[in-house]
Amino acid sequence: MGILNTLGLVVTLAFALPVALLGVNLVISGRTATGIALCVVAVLMVALKQYVTTPDDVPTAAAEKTVNAVVKDDEN
Repeated sequence: MGILNTLGLVVTLAFALPVALLGVNLVISGRTATGIALCVVAVLMVALKQYVTTPDDVPTAAAEKTVNAVVKDDEN
């Protein structure tokens, strides 16, 4: 996973974690349907970011390939 994907995941988590915490709070307080729905939304936010390619991901992928071609990783 490249640095741009990592930054994108961090931003996604910054939005998904409050939604998940609200969902957990609602489940604890007794409103289980709403709480579970919010937890599912939070999981889907992260899953869609990781596994679905959008038109915005194409320039990011191109930039990562360019960086990887210019900078070789000597650890392998």
